[in-house]
Amino acid sequence: HVQLVESGGGSVQAGGSLRLSCGASGSIYGDACVGWLRQAPGKEREGVAAIDSDGIASYADSVKGRFTISRDNAKDTLYLQMDSLKPEDTAMYYCAAGWPAGGMWDRTSEYKYWGQGTQVTVS
Repeated sequence: HVQLVESGGGSVQAGGSLRLSCGASGSIYGDACVGWLRQAPGKEREGVAAIDSDGIASYADSVKGRFTISRDNAKDTLYLQMDSLKPEDTAMYYCAAGWPAGGMWDRTSEYKYWGQGTQVTVS
């Protein structure tokens, strides 16, 4: 049984930075694609960034150049460095792991394991 636990969310002013972390209870990071998805009030959950088992990262256009995803397989930990934050980045951020089909890293249906979410608020 795999459990994902996020941390690092909080409130920050526009232009600021936050770093999210996601730890896993099992050694899933070795061969899974792991990613961050977010959901703002009244909106559907959307992909933010993901990194596959080869270390190849993908980003949503809205966060390219501002967010950086990384993983430490030895520690079973996923990170999301968020810089130059904007109010529109305000959302609940979820860590997820799975085996998305090619090019579908941003689809919520492609992930099997989910964390409980951590709130990011940018004002």
